[in-house]
Amino acid sequence: MAAAQFAADGSEDAAPAVEPAGLQGWRSAPVLSVAAVAIASGFGQFGAVAALADVAEAFGAAGGGASVAEQAGLSGTVLGVGLAVIRVASLGALPLAGLADRKGRTPVVLWSCAVGLALVVLGALSPGYWWFVAAFGLSRPFLTATNAVAQVIAGEHTASSDRARAVALVAGGYGLGSALVALVRGAMGGATSFRVTFALAVVPLVSLPLLKRWMAEPRRFRAAARSTPGGARGRAVLATLGDEGRRRLVITLALAFAAAFVTGPANSFVFVYAEGILGASPSLTAAILVAALPVGLAGLLLGRWGGDHVGRRPTAGLALAGVGVAAVLTYRGGVASTVAGALLTVLAGYAFAPTLAAMGTELFPTEVRAAVAGWMVGSGVVGAVCGLLAFGALADLFDGFGTAAAVVAVPALAATVLFSRLPETRGLEPEESATGLFPFQRQPVSETG
Repeated sequence: MAAAQFAADGSEDAAPAVEPAGLQGWRSAPVLSVAAVAIASGFGQFGAVAALADVAEAFGAAGGGASVAEQAGLSGTVLGVGLAVIRVASLGALPLAGLADRKGRTPVVLWSCAVGLALVVLGALSPGYWWFVAAFGLSRPFLTATNAVAQVIAGEHTASSDRARAVALVAGGYGLGSALVALVRGAMGGATSFRVTFALAVVPLVSLPLLKRWMAEPRRFRAAARSTPGGARGRAVLATLGDEGRRRLVITLALAFAAAFVTGPANSFVFVYAEGILGASPSLTAAILVAALPVGLAGLLLGRWGGDHVGRRPTAGLALAGVGVAAVLTYRGGVASTVAGALLTVLAGYAFAPTLAAMGTELFPTEVRAAVAGWMVGSGVVGAVCGLLAFGALADLFDGFGTAAAVVAVPALAATVLFSRLPETRGLEPEESATGLFPFQRQPVSETG
């Protein structure tokens, strides 16, 4: 029997095709505009990581000893706790992303980005390390919610044939913003250059009103808002999902946790490790970021191609395993190994993230899709915090980063088997793959044999 058909406008008195009318291409203005917002989010959010070595030098006491604290300026535990606090603050993105299911995708993504960037600009005035942590901790929920909702918008605007491309474009935008902040910091150099770097977040901030002109609410969201009767929309929460919906949610949250458990420390400590431990120059780390641009693009293309031709599940599973292996290689010792590991992390990470995000669009209904994205962010935050704390403590315990990296890679490698417990959604629209997961969801109005 063919898939159930739904009304394109969400009404109950029509019976159009599974794929709603009025969808956008992956290169359309509404998708490109949210990708540009993701660039702004990446610039603001990655500043804490890119400038960490400068912050540690400015607010710490680097010396000539052999310990992590003497070489980097601050101990691995202090650095890990500070980054963990910033990551914990990202939990605030959960209710912010959930607002997009009730108030609309576009207003939430714009206001979240604006507030987050404004707080990053204030971080340029930090008088000490913990002030820096506070400023970025306050900005983190807004910027994290921005990225989560931007991926939801891209996924909802597009059909299955374009969805992986659209989500990858948003992920690439975030990566470009991250690379830009690292390049700016590398070009300036100096222990106080982080202040100028953070202050430059005002540039994407003032560009948001222009981007608003090209943004639009996804048709799927507008259809769901019109078709959900009475108070049912307020009840369309994750707690009301049936057994199948809850099973999907638990598995995707576990995957988000495991991925973040390794990517959190793998990405956050690499600059401190390369410059503070291995003695690499800021220009070398900037060069890594330059090389990461084409490598990240290759990862996006691999993830998109694999997701569309091989399947979402095997592509995401292989990419997650690659991230775990790359983390071990990054901190194995030596500049060459670190460069290779960092670039492999980028390749695998950019193949994994958009593939999982595309699955999130296809596994859950429109009425709760942004809330699911928020919960995935929250699970990732918990995973990253646990990974950062474990990594920092192990680095101090063993006076090195190699063993710490091997430990935090284990959950990611083990979690790859969970993909076998999710349905394959390649080639399916959400109207086919995410129906009947709670009682008051739109029901099929006709079927064809």
